[in-house]
Formats: sequence, structure tokens, C-alpha cells
Amino acid sequence: MTLDEAIQNMTATIKAACASAEVKAAKMSDEEARMTVFAPAGDIQKIKDATFQPVMDLLKSDLDVQVFVYDKDAPPPKG
Repeated sequence: MTLDEAIQNMTATIKAACASAEVKAAKMSDEEARMTVFAPAGDIQKIKDATFQPVMDLLKSDLDVQVFVYDKDAPPPKG
């Protein structure tokens, strides 16, 4: 599986858990990507549960796709 395919699969998994989630992917290298997900607070745990095992499986195939899930309705951090 290529990194692009992994990103597509993870996006589909995230959208299956929460159709309204906003997903942004950034490739860090040929084997690494960071996915930032903005979702309603009530769906955050569903997304984490749905992506945990696929992320572990990707690591076994030498692909590192990190998924970070944030509450889309939370106020921006102050600082």
C-alpha cells in the first residue's frame, strides 16, 4: 500500500465514523503523514476507536500515519 492509499483509506474510515468531520492530511515524507481531524465533541471517541487498529496495521507495513482529532466547536487556544 502506498502512503496516498493509506491516507485515502484513513479518510474513509474517519468519514464512516463521522460524516461531518473535516480531514486535512500532510505528508511528512514518503512513509509518514499527519492527519488533522476536526469533529464534534461527541464523535471524537468514535473516530479514535475507528482509527486505532488501522493505524497500528499501517505501522506494521512501515507506514506512519498519525491521526490527531480535535473538537471543531472548541474555542481557539489563548496565548
